[in-house]
Amino acid sequence: MTRKISVSLPDPALREYLEPHPDVTVLDWDFEGEAPQSKIDIVVPPYMGGTQVLRRLEDIETALVQSQSIGYDGVTESLPDGRVFANAAGVHETSTAELVLAMVLASQRELPRLLRNQQAGLWETRPTASLADCRVLMVGYGGVGKAVEQRLIPFETSVTRVASRARTDPSGAVHGIAELPTLLPIHDIVVVAVPLSDATLHLVDDAFLTAMPEGALLVNVARGPVADTAALVRHTASGRIRAALDVTDPEPLPRDHPLWTTPGVIITPHVGGASSAMRPRMGRLLQRQIELMLAGKPPANVVLGG
Repeated sequence: MTRKISVSLPDPALREYLEPHPDVTVLDWDFEGEAPQSKIDIVVPPYMGGTQVLRRLEDIETALVQSQSIGYDGVTESLPDGRVFANAAGVHETSTAELVLAMVLASQRELPRLLRNQQAGLWETRPTASLADCRVLMVGYGGVGKAVEQRLIPFETSVTRVASRARTDPSGAVHGIAELPTLLPIHDIVVVAVPLSDATLHLVDDAFLTAMPEGALLVNVARGPVADTAALVRHTASGRIRAALDVTDPEPLPRDHPLWTTPGVIITPHVGGASSAMRPRMGRLLQRQIELMLAGKPPANVVLGG
């Protein structure tokens, strides 16, 4: 018997990445207003719409809720019981890794200062730090961490990998997170890309930042609450360390927050995954989920339920 399925999209532009199929009905639903029907096999919530919108699914029968984000912190509090929820692993790694590289280079080569000089018409030549020869500590070695590492190696850096537990993979040693106190003091750049959980809440605290050497750079592309903001303000305001933050706590960061104007701090508004590379990769993931469902196979990337 032929299986017919329905898919709802919050962004009609995603349609162009889906292959037309006689057994697939594609619906537009941005979670505003009533759902187009009471049963939708694959529901795609809005990107960056918050987890609270998932409560709109209470009266909708679903087979799969396909997120457009990698992280799924806070989802269990809003997702109705009994749902299968998949994240967007494989969608954001490329864009996020590019942003990490851009922020690291901008900080090392002091691009904020040079751009201010450009606006002032000031020709000031002085040497800056290089990325080459830097020792980089990659805290969190999932898809994003691996993508960052792949882009850092050609810049003649050395990368130390850290995950929740120590292990060895084909590329060598992966250190456990318990080793951070001995690893932090010997690295110039620390990139944090861990999921937010009880274990990683305020992982980047006063002790973590104190262990970083003078002049080191912290890059956070994880979640804002992974870092203790008060500790971050203290350590960057003193000029002892620098920071490049795509995520903050709170978020959005209030206009009068001191991090905005702290020298040595670069802030981007949680746009790690938001590039032209995202939509085609999200489309490919969704097409894969459709094909799996049509074939009667389990969905990919399931992180809750199933």
